[in-house]
Amino acid sequence: MLSNTYTRIIEWGDCDPAGIVFNPQFFRFFDHGTALLYGAAGWPKPKMLAQFNAVGCPLVSTEATFIAPCRHGEEAVITTTIVSLGKSSFTIEHELRIGDRLCVKGKEVRVWVIREPETGNLKGEPIPEVVREAFGG
Repeated sequence: MLSNTYTRIIEWGDCDPAGIVFNPQFFRFFDHGTALLYGAAGWPKPKMLAQFNAVGCPLVSTEATFIAPCRHGEEAVITTTIVSLGKSSFTIEHELRIGDRLCVKGKEVRVWVIREPETGNLKGEPIPEVVREAFGG
């Protein structure tokens, strides 16, 4: 399945007073990795949403395992991988490493969502076949 890796330097604003990354920041890093993954699939988020009249791919489940701390100034390598595709949902896993040290593992389940034209309500919808193929399905 599709995978993408990006690198970022841990910034002062990512950290708590102890000088380590404040744990909610990892979810922000992972969300950015997901957006980059869409681009790596050839479907940057704005293009994907416009092409299919979608609202987005909101989270329905997320989790993280914190293994080792990350500190200001360190270079984090974040790998994001689609590990399974359902009819309208998909599961993504993230790994954040500093050098060869695994620091955080994350997992998300996202759902393909459109807005119903008649009511304006949000509704899960099957992932379009061209997107599914680009995601590695």
